[in-house]
Amino acid sequence: MKENVLLQVHQLSKSFGGVHAIQGVSFHVHAREIVAVIGPNGAGKTTLFNVITGILRPTSGSIVFKGVSVVGKKPFQLAQLGMTRTFQNLQVFGNMTVIENVMVGLHTRLKTGIFSAGFRLPRVSKEEKQALEQAFACLRQVGIEHLAFEKADILPYGMQRLVELARAAASNPSLILLDEPMAGLNPQESNKLVEVLLEMRSNGMTFLFVEHDMETVMSIADRIIVLDYGKKIAEGSPEEIAQHPDVIKAYLGEEEVI
Repeated sequence: MKENVLLQVHQLSKSFGGVHAIQGVSFHVHAREIVAVIGPNGAGKTTLFNVITGILRPTSGSIVFKGVSVVGKKPFQLAQLGMTRTFQNLQVFGNMTVIENVMVGLHTRLKTGIFSAGFRLPRVSKEEKQALEQAFACLRQVGIEHLAFEKADILPYGMQRLVELARAAASNPSLILLDEPMAGLNPQESNKLVEVLLEMRSNGMTFLFVEHDMETVMSIADRIIVLDYGKKIAEGSPEEIAQHPDVIKAYLGEEEVI
């Protein structure tokens, strides 16, 4: 594997009984890249994400992250290795403050055990302080540190998306997977999220994301992977994908010849 290849997926398949959700999908993600996965509804995009992030086990194929096979690893183990994700449906704890939501993302990095926490040993206070500082840094990164002590459920939807992104970044991962990050956002909120993602990439972050908003995909992705009926039908730059005949056919249908 090349040194700057962060994620390598090879011949990945997942079947549910007789239904082949993904079939022999292969691709890679370089460090500091933004790679998009697109395709019509039912193409297998979310299933692909669920397999990569350990929610589902693949039927066959390999997943190598930072040079290590991660097939069979649980999501928390992947987080410890440096891979986190967000979900298509917003996953924010509404009864917690913004800063508390972000600190949840740090749990895989904390070393304090129940015994230490119960007796309030000095290292506990030190670790809590460090966690708080890191959570604030993540909020600054997405531009909402001024909302740190607001309840998450009173924020506009777009702000809650930023909370979710800050939480995914809290453990200082190498790779963040985003499942339809623009879903439910208005144009202004989408533009803000694009700015944040580009800024995070400039600071060394790598992203793999599923998205239906093609304007966003074309403006932000370095490379695009196209799925249709569980198979990869194309891969390339936004310019190449926009002109690819198989992609046009998958989205618009084949013109009937009379």
